Amino acid sequence: MLVLFYFLLMLRVGRCTDNHTFVTKTVGVGQSVTLTCTRQRSIHKETLYWIRLVSGKYPEFLGGTHAFEYDGIYETPHITAKQGPGTFILQFNETQLNDSGFYYCIKVNQLNMEFINTTFLRIEGPEPDVIDIIQVPPSDPEHPGDSVSLQCSVLSDSEKKTCPEQQHRVFWFRTGSDESHPRLIYADGNNQDECETKPEAQSLQKCIYSFSKTVTSSDAGTYYCAVATCGQLLFGNGTKLDIKAPSMWDLETANTALFLVSAALATTLIVIVFLIYNLRKKTFCKGNTSFLHFSVSKNILSKLALTFALLNCVIEPTPSFILNLCKQMLQQPVVIRKDHRYSTERKD
Repeated sequence: MLVLFYFLLMLRVGRCTDNHTFVTKTVGVGQSVTLTCTRQRSIHKETLYWIRLVSGKYPEFLGGTHAFEYDGIYETPHITAKQGPGTFILQFNETQLNDSGFYYCIKVNQLNMEFINTTFLRIEGPEPDVIDIIQVPPSDPEHPGDSVSLQCSVLSDSEKKTCPEQQHRVFWFRTGSDESHPRLIYADGNNQDECETKPEAQSLQKCIYSFSKTVTSSDAGTYYCAVATCGQLLFGNGTKLDIKAPSMWDLETANTALFLVSAALATTLIVIVFLIYNLRKKTFCKGNTSFLHFSVSKNILSKLALTFALLNCVIEPTPSFILNLCKQMLQQPVVIRKDHRYSTERKD
């Protein structure tokens, strides 16, 4: 049928009659409505057509008839085009929101086309329960890398139950700094962070929705909170988000701090290397229950040998005794108990 309409558009003559009418009809969703077009009986091969034009869609053929009496009927699930007494009518049974648009009644006689009637049909949906949408802007400009949380408060009236199974869906849009068209960036579904009831009016409810993001310099712009309900999309007042780029002073401060940290790290490494070098130069005595290791200087060994030779020690030099003696000589002078008796004679 669209081919027929395009063919009609290519006819060489198209005009409006002197009695051409333009009317506007407004009905609520689910109601019935009838559009009427005058039909004059004629022996000529005149035909009448109902054409619907909706913004963003191709013209749609809804039905046609002859100028003479004709009982043909065009039907869709809720639209019927048929003849009436001296009329060609278009009936809507339980209108829908997408029925809104322009309806043209056209008469075609051979190569002539006339617009008889134009009707703008407006379908009103149920009123949403949303009373107001409030957005509070951030107090200070943000910096790249900061985490920003935008909030949207939706005030609704629970007594307005005009939509069946009414729910709110929240969307976030952003327009860039060049004032470009809003672009969808996040859909929050129907998950609200918290809701509270106003004490002065129990039917009033306030729900808070939030959107968090780690921002970059390209995220500057105006952010809009939009609530979808009852077939409508309601926008908030918008929140302007400014992203402050780092200044030269901030860069110089960061460079100075980096230099100081690097210098402190280098100094720490030098001190650690110096301490390790000094520790490796010192002498240690190490031992356990199974074996004994000595790493002492020649001076200490000489003192040990001289002590045992002079005293002719009769104490059996067990490993633990020698280890303790070694440690004492490294730390302080060796103390020999006065009650020990030693003989200068060699015992066989």
